[in-house]
Amino acid sequence: MTVALRTTRDLERLPQFDRWIAIGGIDASRISLPAEQEMNGVSGLLEKAFTDIRTTWIRIGKQLSQHPGGRYSHAGACGSFGSDFGVMLAWGRIVGDCAKAPSRTLVVCDDPWLFRHAAELNGVLAGRPPSVISDTLKLTVRGFLSRLRVSLRCAWTAVGLRSARRAFPRGAASLLVYGHPASTTEGFDAYFGDLMTKLPELRRVLHVDCGLARAREMGKHNRTHSLHGWGNPLFALFVLPWTYWRPRASRELQNVRWLIRRSAVRENGGGGGAMSHWQMHCQRRWIKSARPTAVAWPWENFAWERDLVRATRQNRVRTIGYQHTVIGPHQFNYSIECNADGLYSVPDTIAANGPAYLTEMTQWGMPQERVVDAGAFRMKRPDRRQRYDPDGSVFMALSAVISTARRQLEVARKLAESGLEVLVKQHPMYPVPFSETDMLQRTEKPLTEHSKLSTVIYATGAMGLDARLLGLPSVRLRFPDAISIDVLPAHIENPVSDEFEILDFCLNPSQPELLDWDRLFSDVNYNKWRSLLTSVQNCSS
Repeated sequence: MTVALRTTRDLERLPQFDRWIAIGGIDASRISLPAEQEMNGVSGLLEKAFTDIRTTWIRIGKQLSQHPGGRYSHAGACGSFGSDFGVMLAWGRIVGDCAKAPSRTLVVCDDPWLFRHAAELNGVLAGRPPSVISDTLKLTVRGFLSRLRVSLRCAWTAVGLRSARRAFPRGAASLLVYGHPASTTEGFDAYFGDLMTKLPELRRVLHVDCGLARAREMGKHNRTHSLHGWGNPLFALFVLPWTYWRPRASRELQNVRWLIRRSAVRENGGGGGAMSHWQMHCQRRWIKSARPTAVAWPWENFAWERDLVRATRQNRVRTIGYQHTVIGPHQFNYSIECNADGLYSVPDTIAANGPAYLTEMTQWGMPQERVVDAGAFRMKRPDRRQRYDPDGSVFMALSAVISTARRQLEVARKLAESGLEVLVKQHPMYPVPFSETDMLQRTEKPLTEHSKLSTVIYATGAMGLDARLLGLPSVRLRFPDAISIDVLPAHIENPVSDEFEILDFCLNPSQPELLDWDRLFSDVNYNKWRSLLTSVQNCSS
């Protein structure tokens, strides 16, 4: 046996080991083990292992999505932002590699499900496992209470917006969007820019993530409507509390059963599944009763989107998936290999942001005839004026993943304490509160409105690409216990750093080579959008 597996409470009388590693979310700095024997480059090892398990997760995810309640599961949809199932597979890959190595490795893990998964790998000698019962009970109770809260809120919102749906004209081409704070009542949309101004016949329909007050505000001019209005309050009250994912036992999935149980317990421990179920319920009722001629939305191939496409197929409604973000190597959910029913649950047309992404999506398996270059609403052609200043401020762009954003704030505080001025830009949809100091300040201005910056730090999202297009040094910050989802195109390399090396990067920035915007993106083609949304076309099957 070359791997000894222990919890943090079981580190006495250890066998001899050459190196040690903490997995599953443990802060390694709090473990009383020799620092000189800690494995180096853990964040890089985890990222490589995560990239390597892509095909494994897709194979498993396709099966999980077909289990009872699996269509509400982020793990079943292979969603890297919504599920850490892939991260757990990656940890298992790392432990398995350690077991094959000649050196002796101590693995420290407190996660009860990951511990049991690792204990069953060849070459692993495990100590006493942590209890799985207490975590399961706690998450089960929390999950039911969360779903109950979701059901009450959705029922109340459905009643409050029921009359608003009457203003929706039957057969209107529509944009289905999230309730982004940058969208306006007059028609500007954070995802589709001024498209509603160019096409005045368009209607905007809000995802159920948008609450009652914001939906009413957005619907003042009767061109924006909320999906909540089509929901049945009785469905919310009597069905949503019992919405949960129930993976079946399977011989094919026996070797990852503990990780599947973990994902099910954790996902069922919140209200996310119930919200997905409500979204699917509302959008199906909207499609059936309103019969829009065409629907376009920011496409990421999530579970609710696949269900939307299936509903439109049954009602002969045209679908256009607008590429929501840049597509990088960690966003497995964009691959049609994740869809259990293949192209049937993929939109009729995928509108790419530009030539680089059109090519990338076809390389991920999308048929060329389904992808068009319709231009980028959100990625504007950059103003090339000088913005780089080696003595300027550090710009910290927080992630939409709350746990990652909090870790970024810890790094930002340390940089500020070292004497660097740090500007923190919150994600507009998922802000994280923090206390400002003289050297650590909040900024509401977008990156394009700053004139003197030395470095842009990000963990997830497209801010690294924005910085490169502006000629600013940017670095992706990654951590040893989570994946910083890389969304840059395959042919663009950007520096990466862990939290211990980031200060050196900030103290020694160097201006990178400017990227060619036209190689990546295109200007919005309004004629193309008019054709996609208003022309009579046959729906693909």
